[in-house]
Amino acid sequence: MSDHRLRLAVILGSIRDGRTGPTVANWFVGEAGHRDDILVDLVDLADVPIGSAAPTMTPPPQVLAALHELTPRLDAADAFVVVTPEYNRSYPAGLKNVIDWHNTQFHAKPVAFVSYGGISGGLRAVEHLRAVFTELHAVTTRDTVSFHNVWEQFDGDGNPKDAHRPAAAANILLDQVTWWARALKDARNTSPYQPLSTTR
Repeated sequence: MSDHRLRLAVILGSIRDGRTGPTVANWFVGEAGHRDDILVDLVDLADVPIGSAAPTMTPPPQVLAALHELTPRLDAADAFVVVTPEYNRSYPAGLKNVIDWHNTQFHAKPVAFVSYGGISGGLRAVEHLRAVFTELHAVTTRDTVSFHNVWEQFDGDGNPKDAHRPAAAANILLDQVTWWARALKDARNTSPYQPLSTTR
């Protein structure tokens, strides 16, 4: 029997030592796992050794090997959720570099955001990422999940101290991103998306 579940790539954007990202991403993946309409692929960019190598036509061997593993996973996704911190009012450089190595993988697909940080909860990083994904012909969802003063929000087991509000926000986000994923997947199947121009 065929599996009609949507493929959701959850991209963990921080690669720093001592990062909080795995706690936030693992919690979100757990929330998404309660649903029977999606398959989740957690893409941890710390496992993708691209570093600061700029996109080129002839990548170094280690970058080429990383792309051979990463690019098909992004290509297979029907939708994306980016888990991002806020660094100096924006998003991580490693996340931007991975995005820059890709283009068509995001075309006519929805992207949602789970952010974390200090008082702003990472929302300034999200606003910058919206413009980036618009350039890649993606559709970003309105609602996000954000953790303000994130170091105060999780217990020692990696669970939010408030068990209800983050879960409710995650469910709203997942409802939106799956709605867009189905609509855009049907549209791509009916009429393949052809942007007027693309840049690399």
